[in-house]
Amino acid sequence: MARILITSGPTRQYLDPVRYLTNASSGRMGAALAAASVEAGHDVVIVSGPVDIDYPDAAEVIPVVSTEEMLEECLEAFPSCNGLIGVAAPCDYRPMVVASQKIRKTGEPLKLHLVETPDVVALLGAIKESQWIVAFALETEDKRIRALQKLERKSADLIVVNGPNAIHAAETQVEVIDGKGTVLASFSGSKRQVGVGLFGVIQKHLIVG
Repeated sequence: MARILITSGPTRQYLDPVRYLTNASSGRMGAALAAASVEAGHDVVIVSGPVDIDYPDAAEVIPVVSTEEMLEECLEAFPSCNGLIGVAAPCDYRPMVVASQKIRKTGEPLKLHLVETPDVVALLGAIKESQWIVAFALETEDKRIRALQKLERKSADLIVVNGPNAIHAAETQVEVIDGKGTVLASFSGSKRQVGVGLFGVIQKHLIVG
């Protein structure tokens, strides 16, 4: 039995007390993989951004809001886990300055200065010891090439490639690629079905015993 860390859902980067940057990630894929992991008898810890879905009752769920909070909780949980499935879609940018009061309309263009947020999976990959990592890559062009670049940068063992149509959708289509560029499997259908298929590949190739 393995202890598996799963990141899921979006994160939010606030501009002021009421507005934020985010994306439409629903957390459904994370929930599907968590359910498949629990059903296979594994312990599951989910670090999740704000979502409107339910995770398996047997999983430990740690709610977060920002990418920085997600990283902090993952750094705390990862050392006691056997592996990571990085399904979350953390917001990639944050404002350099967060306004303390609501930004008012002035009739003029509003300029935002954004900086990159931490790459959660890459930073966990940098400190992994015997753990395995499965990363996700949502790409719009040169999917396999870009996915392999991400796999290397994040020190992942496998990477799951999908497209923008998967965001906030009930169904998805994915490929699973290893470090040699080999497509180990392809799945399409409901995220619940795809989650079962994906976890089968993870179980076969990465989970010992």
